[in-house]
Amino acid sequence: MNVTERYKKNLMVSNEDGMTKAMESVKTIVYSTDPRDMGLVRKSIPCQNACPAKTNIPGYIRCIHEGRYGRSYELNRMANILPGVLGRICSKPCELFCRHGESDLGKSVSICSLKRSAADLKSPLHRIMEGLYSPSGKTVAVVGAGPAGLGAAHELSVLGHRVVLFEAFDKPGGMLMYGIPEFRLPRDVLMLEVENILRLGVVLKTGVRVGRDISLDELLSEFEAVVITTGCPVPNRLNVPGEDLENVYPGLEFMERVNRGEKPYVGKTVMVIGDGFTAMDCARSALRLGATEVKINIRKTEEYMPIDDLEKHEVKFEKIRFYSLVDTQRILGENGRVTGIEFLRTKLEYSPSPPYRTASVMPDSEFIVPADSVIVAIGQRPEPSGVSASIEADGSRIRTVKDRFSTNIKGVFAAGDCMSGASNVISAISRGRNCALDVDEYLTGRKRKIQVVRLESVPSTDRDRSYDFIPRTPMDTLDFDQRVKPGNPEVEKGYTAEQAADESKRCYLCSLVYTIDTSRCIYCSACIDVAPRDCIKMAEDVPVMEDGSLSAVTETKKWNRVAAIAIDNERCIRCGKCYEVCPMNCIHVTKTELIELNIED
Repeated sequence: MNVTERYKKNLMVSNEDGMTKAMESVKTIVYSTDPRDMGLVRKSIPCQNACPAKTNIPGYIRCIHEGRYGRSYELNRMANILPGVLGRICSKPCELFCRHGESDLGKSVSICSLKRSAADLKSPLHRIMEGLYSPSGKTVAVVGAGPAGLGAAHELSVLGHRVVLFEAFDKPGGMLMYGIPEFRLPRDVLMLEVENILRLGVVLKTGVRVGRDISLDELLSEFEAVVITTGCPVPNRLNVPGEDLENVYPGLEFMERVNRGEKPYVGKTVMVIGDGFTAMDCARSALRLGATEVKINIRKTEEYMPIDDLEKHEVKFEKIRFYSLVDTQRILGENGRVTGIEFLRTKLEYSPSPPYRTASVMPDSEFIVPADSVIVAIGQRPEPSGVSASIEADGSRIRTVKDRFSTNIKGVFAAGDCMSGASNVISAISRGRNCALDVDEYLTGRKRKIQVVRLESVPSTDRDRSYDFIPRTPMDTLDFDQRVKPGNPEVEKGYTAEQAADESKRCYLCSLVYTIDTSRCIYCSACIDVAPRDCIKMAEDVPVMEDGSLSAVTETKKWNRVAAIAIDNERCIRCGKCYEVCPMNCIHVTKTELIELNIED
């Protein structure tokens, strides 16, 4: 489907005499669902494609470059609803695919930190804009006020449905409130963005556990749809002797107690088992509870840990040590309390399938390490039966219809980690929002939103070539003696306006797609000669993929086989040099954006 909208706007332009005149311009915008355009966005904007919520990353970074922090915040919020939160604790899948981070281009753009900048630097008078639908008269219960539940509740409210949010804990936020320490996520930031969702009319009922205080059947009798977003509340166990000793804590339970204001006993020497973000949070929290020696023990090596280098740096800066290639055999204790851990050495072995490296135990390699407490942070799993025994499960996960969110019970949907298994915050939010669209279609009998590619012809980029050589802007943090003190102050300070401006310049603006009009091209190769990277090629063919999208350019060096001069947008760094030197003006620039379009009418 292709939809073209033409509109006119008046531009007030000052002339030399200070007089103004209205100039009328016409702009053509195309909204497309053509597979070739969808494929173009996926390949040209790798950061957005890697983001589970499909956030318009080049768009919001460009707004920061222009000093439009409020608009940048809104572009974020359209996709991920919690920009201030995610700007602090997102797992940053986008940065792994940032084109600026390719081997010959330097380090990736600090996309996550810029997301936070939009939230921090916007005006305190900024007014949030919502594209609200008219009231539908339909009611939906959302079970769980974590990231997926908040995402679903927000989207359903925007779509005009009345939403009641049931939360088992005393406060909303789920793992954001009880699983992440305050020194990473200040609670005033979290509650501000939660309130921005509740203000849409969402009714929040805390201290209500579905399956205990109210049944699923009761909800179905009162509401026309139910969305289950209960996450992964059950910790994985080591299943070793001594795991039930007094000072052995499951990671999530430990963080929950800390975030409630409790001070669980940790002693002087703390052993943390696990290699993910929760394990790091537990280790850093134990330090703040008075531990003098904290050790993180992992089966593999640091390079295979599922956390980023910045997190590793912060952990080490706080004098917490990693111990690699160890496997827990038993936890030792006396009088019911921990005294140490017995480990076995492990070794890495090659595997022909993912994850390609596995850790195997080395026989007769036992050794014992003293400890006052042990924190086991090796992940969590869902518990579908906690809501209702009638819900079909796939292992420990709620079973849903393939590529959809409906369960085996009519009117009951599931989203987030309870149906996918443990993931990350941005993925949970994305699934919550997408689930809401399924619920909306179920309630209204029609699809009211679709994803389309917005195509707009623009002049060449105004990025200066010198921007490509700006080094990545480091994040300022508190000194060590300022971190470990009452109040759990936030460790990362955020960017200043000047730092945010410098970092935003580094973005290549990959949403700008360069194409050559072959009907006007004279094959002079001036564009090839001026390109700072091998992104313009003599093309023999551009194969079409099964989904209708275009594959990579099939390059040739023989002029008698050239079908066209083509720009490879996967290699292009949007410098605009080809546009400047083309003698035939046959190079065009199109801004491509993946957006949601209202098709209700």
